[in-house]
Amino acid sequence: MEASSGKINDPGAAHILRKLSEAGYEAYLVGGCVRDALLGKPIKDIDIATSALPEQVMGCFPRTVPTGLQHGTVTVVLKEGTYEVTTFRKEAAYEGFRRPTSVAYISDLTEDLKRRDFTMNAMAMDVDGTVMDPFAGQADLAAGVLRCVGAAEERFSEDALRMLRCVRFASTYGLDVEAATWQALLANAPLLRHIAMERVRSELQRMVDGPAPARAVRLLLASGLTAHFKRQLPLPFERWLAWDAALDAVSALDAQHDRWAMLLLLLETPADTVRKALQELTFSRADGLAANGVLALREALAAAQAGLADPAPLERVWKLGAVRHGEAAARALLRLLRVLPQPSDQRGELARWLVSAAPELARRGEDWLKQIPCFSLKQLAISGQDVAAALSKQPGPWMGQLLQDLLERTALGELTNVREVLIEAAKAAAAAK
Repeated sequence: MEASSGKINDPGAAHILRKLSEAGYEAYLVGGCVRDALLGKPIKDIDIATSALPEQVMGCFPRTVPTGLQHGTVTVVLKEGTYEVTTFRKEAAYEGFRRPTSVAYISDLTEDLKRRDFTMNAMAMDVDGTVMDPFAGQADLAAGVLRCVGAAEERFSEDALRMLRCVRFASTYGLDVEAATWQALLANAPLLRHIAMERVRSELQRMVDGPAPARAVRLLLASGLTAHFKRQLPLPFERWLAWDAALDAVSALDAQHDRWAMLLLLLETPADTVRKALQELTFSRADGLAANGVLALREALAAAQAGLADPAPLERVWKLGAVRHGEAAARALLRLLRVLPQPSDQRGELARWLVSAAPELARRGEDWLKQIPCFSLKQLAISGQDVAAALSKQPGPWMGQLLQDLLERTALGELTNVREVLIEAAKAAAAAK
């Protein structure tokens, strides 16, 4: 949804605001949708705040869902979609440095906005586009400043996740963190250990997927927040400092998986260690494999040629690596190599590999992949049952090894992916043992 002239053009939201107003209540669009409307950015989520109590909101609309009554939130269901409507509230003391122990309904919009994190998120807009801005959020946006509402120390100690949100907002919107806000973040950084890792992971993913992942990384390093995660990760984040130009190139990659793969690659850490760290960060299995598979492939390519007087040709190493680690990982690595700048020096194994092997791989790797007739056992023209029948043997561990050998020989062009050819090759391999 696009914002036009600072006004949010959403018929469903406008209907809700008018309906509540006609019933005698105040109602406003609040938070991120107002911020993005004023910046002329696409609107992702609509949030509505009102002086009406939850039961009064439910009485104004035929279809509602009590999705968060403990926080005063009702979801209104319209043909245009669903909209969360929350009663003005103030919050009691926070517990666990994350959530308020209780909320109290109030009738004052300013008091409701006062509990929010940053001034740019503490604005409201009525149905006509008039903005209520008691904490000068518009002025901060115009000045390119990210500032906490009220005392930054209090905002961060109430909800420690706000420190990661601070980094994300500053990088996403190209803002400078106001001095007092930044100092409060540094002072309260240890509180981040109270925040669940899935919340941390979600914020990190949004940073990396945003328009300025390099700035997010640099702010993270400057803040020291990575040292205060609930679970300590065996990742040397400070190594990013040695890859300045490469960090700037991350945003040239479209897919979040590719961006993560590149950032993790620059840490120059064994793929197995990275895999365990991603599990600690609660990455999904699919997301973890997509990013870490690229590292494992690159590691295998380097190992296959390292320390040999007569290293195997890169084409052979590449094709075997693509089959063993997957076509998706191979294509992702090629995307990384197309945007990764050549290192200014060759200190470190990764830098040496980028100088020695990466240019040819970036140039010829795609053509080599096109020559591979099959990348997985599922694409092979014979099955385990075919092999067992042809050799008159019971299935066992030997079968997987034999099929993998046939797959790799087929990928290298030594065999054609034809059932009869592969069965004869299987028989010959068995006879040779």
